[in-house]
Amino acid sequence: MLFTISGKHIEITDAIRAHAKEKVEKLPRFFNQISHIEVLLDASQGSMPVVEIIARAEHFGDIIAKDTGPDAYTCIDMAVHKLERQLKKIKEKQRDNKFVPQVELPKAE
Repeated sequence: MLFTISGKHIEITDAIRAHAKEKVEKLPRFFNQISHIEVLLDASQGSMPVVEIIARAEHFGDIIAKDTGPDAYTCIDMAVHKLERQLKKIKEKQRDNKFVPQVELPKAE
């Protein structure tokens, strides 16, 4: 899985990079077809940083989570949490569509 992090109007420190990488590495546990994760930090909204996480999955497309808050670390945590919920929902839909149980009806006499 590829991981990239970039910042717009904000400097990406080693601590932010390590925190984002630590949180994002857990995402393939929820959806194993993820091939690339991109974390974008944007501080052009004034003092409030905006974190956007884009997960690219094979045969599915892009899954995007975005969060705004006073602290970049908290925003990363919240965006990862949003992405986890989205990935769980997608995985459940895939599982439900694969198997349809056949129910035998009792014979009428």
